[in-house]
Amino acid sequence: MSGPQKEPMFERIALIGIGLIGSSISHASRRSNLAREIVGSARTPATVETAMKLGLIDEGYVTAAEAVEGADLVILCTPVGLCGPIAKEISRSLKPGAILTDVGSVKASIVRDVSPHVPEGVHFVPGHPIAGTEQSGPESGFAELFDSRWCILTPEPHTDGKAVEKLRSFWEALGSKVEIMTPEHHDLVLAITSHVPHLIAYNIVNTAEHLERVTDSEVIKFSAGGFRDFTRIAASDPTMWRDVFLNNKEAVLDMLGRFTEDLTMLQRAIRFGDGETLHRLFTDARAVRRSIIQAGQDTAAPDFGRTHGQTTPSSSAPAKKR
Repeated sequence: MSGPQKEPMFERIALIGIGLIGSSISHASRRSNLAREIVGSARTPATVETAMKLGLIDEGYVTAAEAVEGADLVILCTPVGLCGPIAKEISRSLKPGAILTDVGSVKASIVRDVSPHVPEGVHFVPGHPIAGTEQSGPESGFAELFDSRWCILTPEPHTDGKAVEKLRSFWEALGSKVEIMTPEHHDLVLAITSHVPHLIAYNIVNTAEHLERVTDSEVIKFSAGGFRDFTRIAASDPTMWRDVFLNNKEAVLDMLGRFTEDLTMLQRAIRFGDGETLHRLFTDARAVRRSIIQAGQDTAAPDFGRTHGQTTPSSSAPAKKR
């Protein structure tokens, strides 16, 4: 991660949605002096008010259309299902030459829903920072969220190259490493690395809850490391993940089919006492885990490097009064 910019990269950044990702973008942008002004809008006035008090935004607006006026970078930080309707709402308010991007974890549907509403002269570069926690809301953000994490950009072939490079530089200044790929390939990769694991987490937690031979209190009281870590993932925002699965159904169903086949193999190995197969599969999986640590995407520390206290967000510049 580079140090603060001498001159801001953008005059005005508009955050549409100020939850974990939007608030973290604000903290990281202020840390590196990437914007002269940060404004925003959210679905509820209370969220806008909180964002103002926390110094996440300099000005807050009731509508997304008001927030994007005059902005040279607009970031859609809402659930995937809202991006299309918001793009339609802000279409006439976008500044010529502005960069429009998003942070959704599905990309093909974003391109499908947003692109028709992007006016001539505005550069649409879909994006996805692969970083997050199970927390949500404007209070949950912190500047270090993107440090050493990947951000994937999925521009269409005709997108202005300078706009793509400027957005790449922006994410690198936020602390990320940047990769560029097609929306379809992104969705396939994320289906197995993120979407299916979340689906499994939601499912196993619900299975435990409905297991009549084990009481709810026993599930909570005797939560060993494995089940406890599943519950962490299952604590993620239900609205966001509902939209992810509805908008990436083909890739998710493809990966679920592969997962089911592999699970059947494990089932057979256990049923027939095939210890050799179990040991081989577990050894292969352990090697993948070690590779993730070696790549700097996690640590070998207890509890996977997670702390038990609340992360303290970086301080931000005070907001202007409205």
